[in-house]
Amino acid sequence: MKKEEQNMSKTLKLISKDRQRTNILRSTEQKTIAYLVQRMPDWITSDGLTAIGFFGNAVVAASFVLGAFINPYLILISLPGFLINWFGDSLDGRLAYYRNKPRKWYGFSLDITVDWIGTILIGVGFIVYVEGWWEIVGFLFVVMYGWEMITAQLRYKVGGQYSIDSGIFGPTEVRILLATIIIAEVIFPGAMKYLAAAACVFLLISNLVEARKLLQMADVRDAEDRKAKEEDLRKNKKLRAPNN
Repeated sequence: MKKEEQNMSKTLKLISKDRQRTNILRSTEQKTIAYLVQRMPDWITSDGLTAIGFFGNAVVAASFVLGAFINPYLILISLPGFLINWFGDSLDGRLAYYRNKPRKWYGFSLDITVDWIGTILIGVGFIVYVEGWWEIVGFLFVVMYGWEMITAQLRYKVGGQYSIDSGIFGPTEVRILLATIIIAEVIFPGAMKYLAAAACVFLLISNLVEARKLLQMADVRDAEDRKAKEEDLRKNKKLRAPNN
């Protein structure tokens, strides 16, 4: 038991490198990821997990199309799709750190690109499923989630610490929210339109709050940079000053 606890503690440290988590489910999620990366077979690679995560998003998008043209209950296929996406998207980079084979900038670029394409696919699937002006909600969801992703990148650039979360809300919470909305749609047909609109409002508020924090962080960074430049100028003047 003690050895298992030591392995878990060591793995948690390895998979937490270069990433700060603030989401509600971070403790349970990180422990689950740590448990899984220790048991991944050697033939599964980080790129393979990224592909699995993308496949999960494609399943979600396809479930909307099937629900629109074949049977509304088929949107429930999205539930395992979200789970597949979580599995691939959450473990790809963490597996690389666990195996001590991280490709920081390659993984960062690939992950953002694949996540963005997957989000667009889900938005398009929603647009296919709903009718009339409610299609705008699908577009707005893509915009709101894209804004959240951009804020995360800017926070990384300004603060130097990468976080995929927007306050206490992260990708895992978004998946759970969307899954809940889809279940509600099956129980109460038509509910998804209103709940998705409410989710967009929630994301808007969250993005505005995080944007404010980002601007405050940027203001502090500017002040620090100005102070550093002034200090350099003073040092240079002292070096150029003639000796008395």
